[in-house]
Amino acid sequence: MTDIITYNEQIFENIRHINEYGQEYWLARELQNILEYTEWRNFVKVIDKAKIACHNSGIDINQHFVDVNKSSPMPNGGIRSIDDIQLSRYACYLIMQNGDPRKEIIAIGQTYFAVKTRQQELIDNYEQLTEDQKRLAIRQEMKRHNTALAEAAHNAGVIEPLDYAVFQNYGYMGLYGGLKAQDIKQRKGLKKSQDILDHMGSTELAANLFRATQTEEKLRRDNVQGKYEANMTHYNVGAKVRQTIKDLGGTMPENLPTPPKSIQQIEKEQKKLLNKTNEE
Repeated sequence: MTDIITYNEQIFENIRHINEYGQEYWLARELQNILEYTEWRNFVKVIDKAKIACHNSGIDINQHFVDVNKSSPMPNGGIRSIDDIQLSRYACYLIMQNGDPRKEIIAIGQTYFAVKTRQQELIDNYEQLTEDQKRLAIRQEMKRHNTALAEAAHNAGVIEPLDYAVFQNYGYMGLYGGLKAQDIKQRKGLKKSQDILDHMGSTELAANLFRATQTEEKLRRDNVQGKYEANMTHYNVGAKVRQTIKDLGGTMPENLPTPPKSIQQIEKEQKKLLNKTNEE
């Protein structure tokens, strides 16, 4: 199931563009092909519905649907100008909501862009979130980046599950001043089966998220090969993050308090609250 989700996400990631200001966008012509609309005029009808939904939500259409032109070579050697539209993540989400529900790819797109849009909302409103909401948001990001980190480590030669456990320990040792995962669990009073990340506050989770993202990028960027080299890369990145915390006068992660509630408990509470709201 995980492979299917990863593959489907990649479909939309592959056509994601970044402009010179670091803003992401999708091109309607490329999205049209992915969503299996053979004729542009039919896809434009879906886009028009999405624009109406955008307007009805009180949001400026021009911020999310930007008309552009691009050149396309002709068979006889000439060049023609083709109308296209730059779409924001939110625009893509609205398009999915107004697309043909019988298409499986539309259902996939609805899930993908809904999740991505929600993630961005959390980022944009991060300072207004409660501590529990911050923990949930960062924990979700941590799950996604741990998957990417595992893939990068695998490409570097960390193949077996036991080897990956060792690799993870090196990252923790760098960040936690020599403490391994089991040592951290003992400090937190956790059982062997409990996940450390589910019992971290937002500050501690953020430090681990930074460790994971920077290690993944370094493994790929430097084309690190070999278990030892991968382990040392993870350790060194963790140590750099620890040094940064120290330089900023922050609390070392092993000294941060363990929250009274786990991530699972928070999720159950929010689910109950949501169900109660829906019943009302």
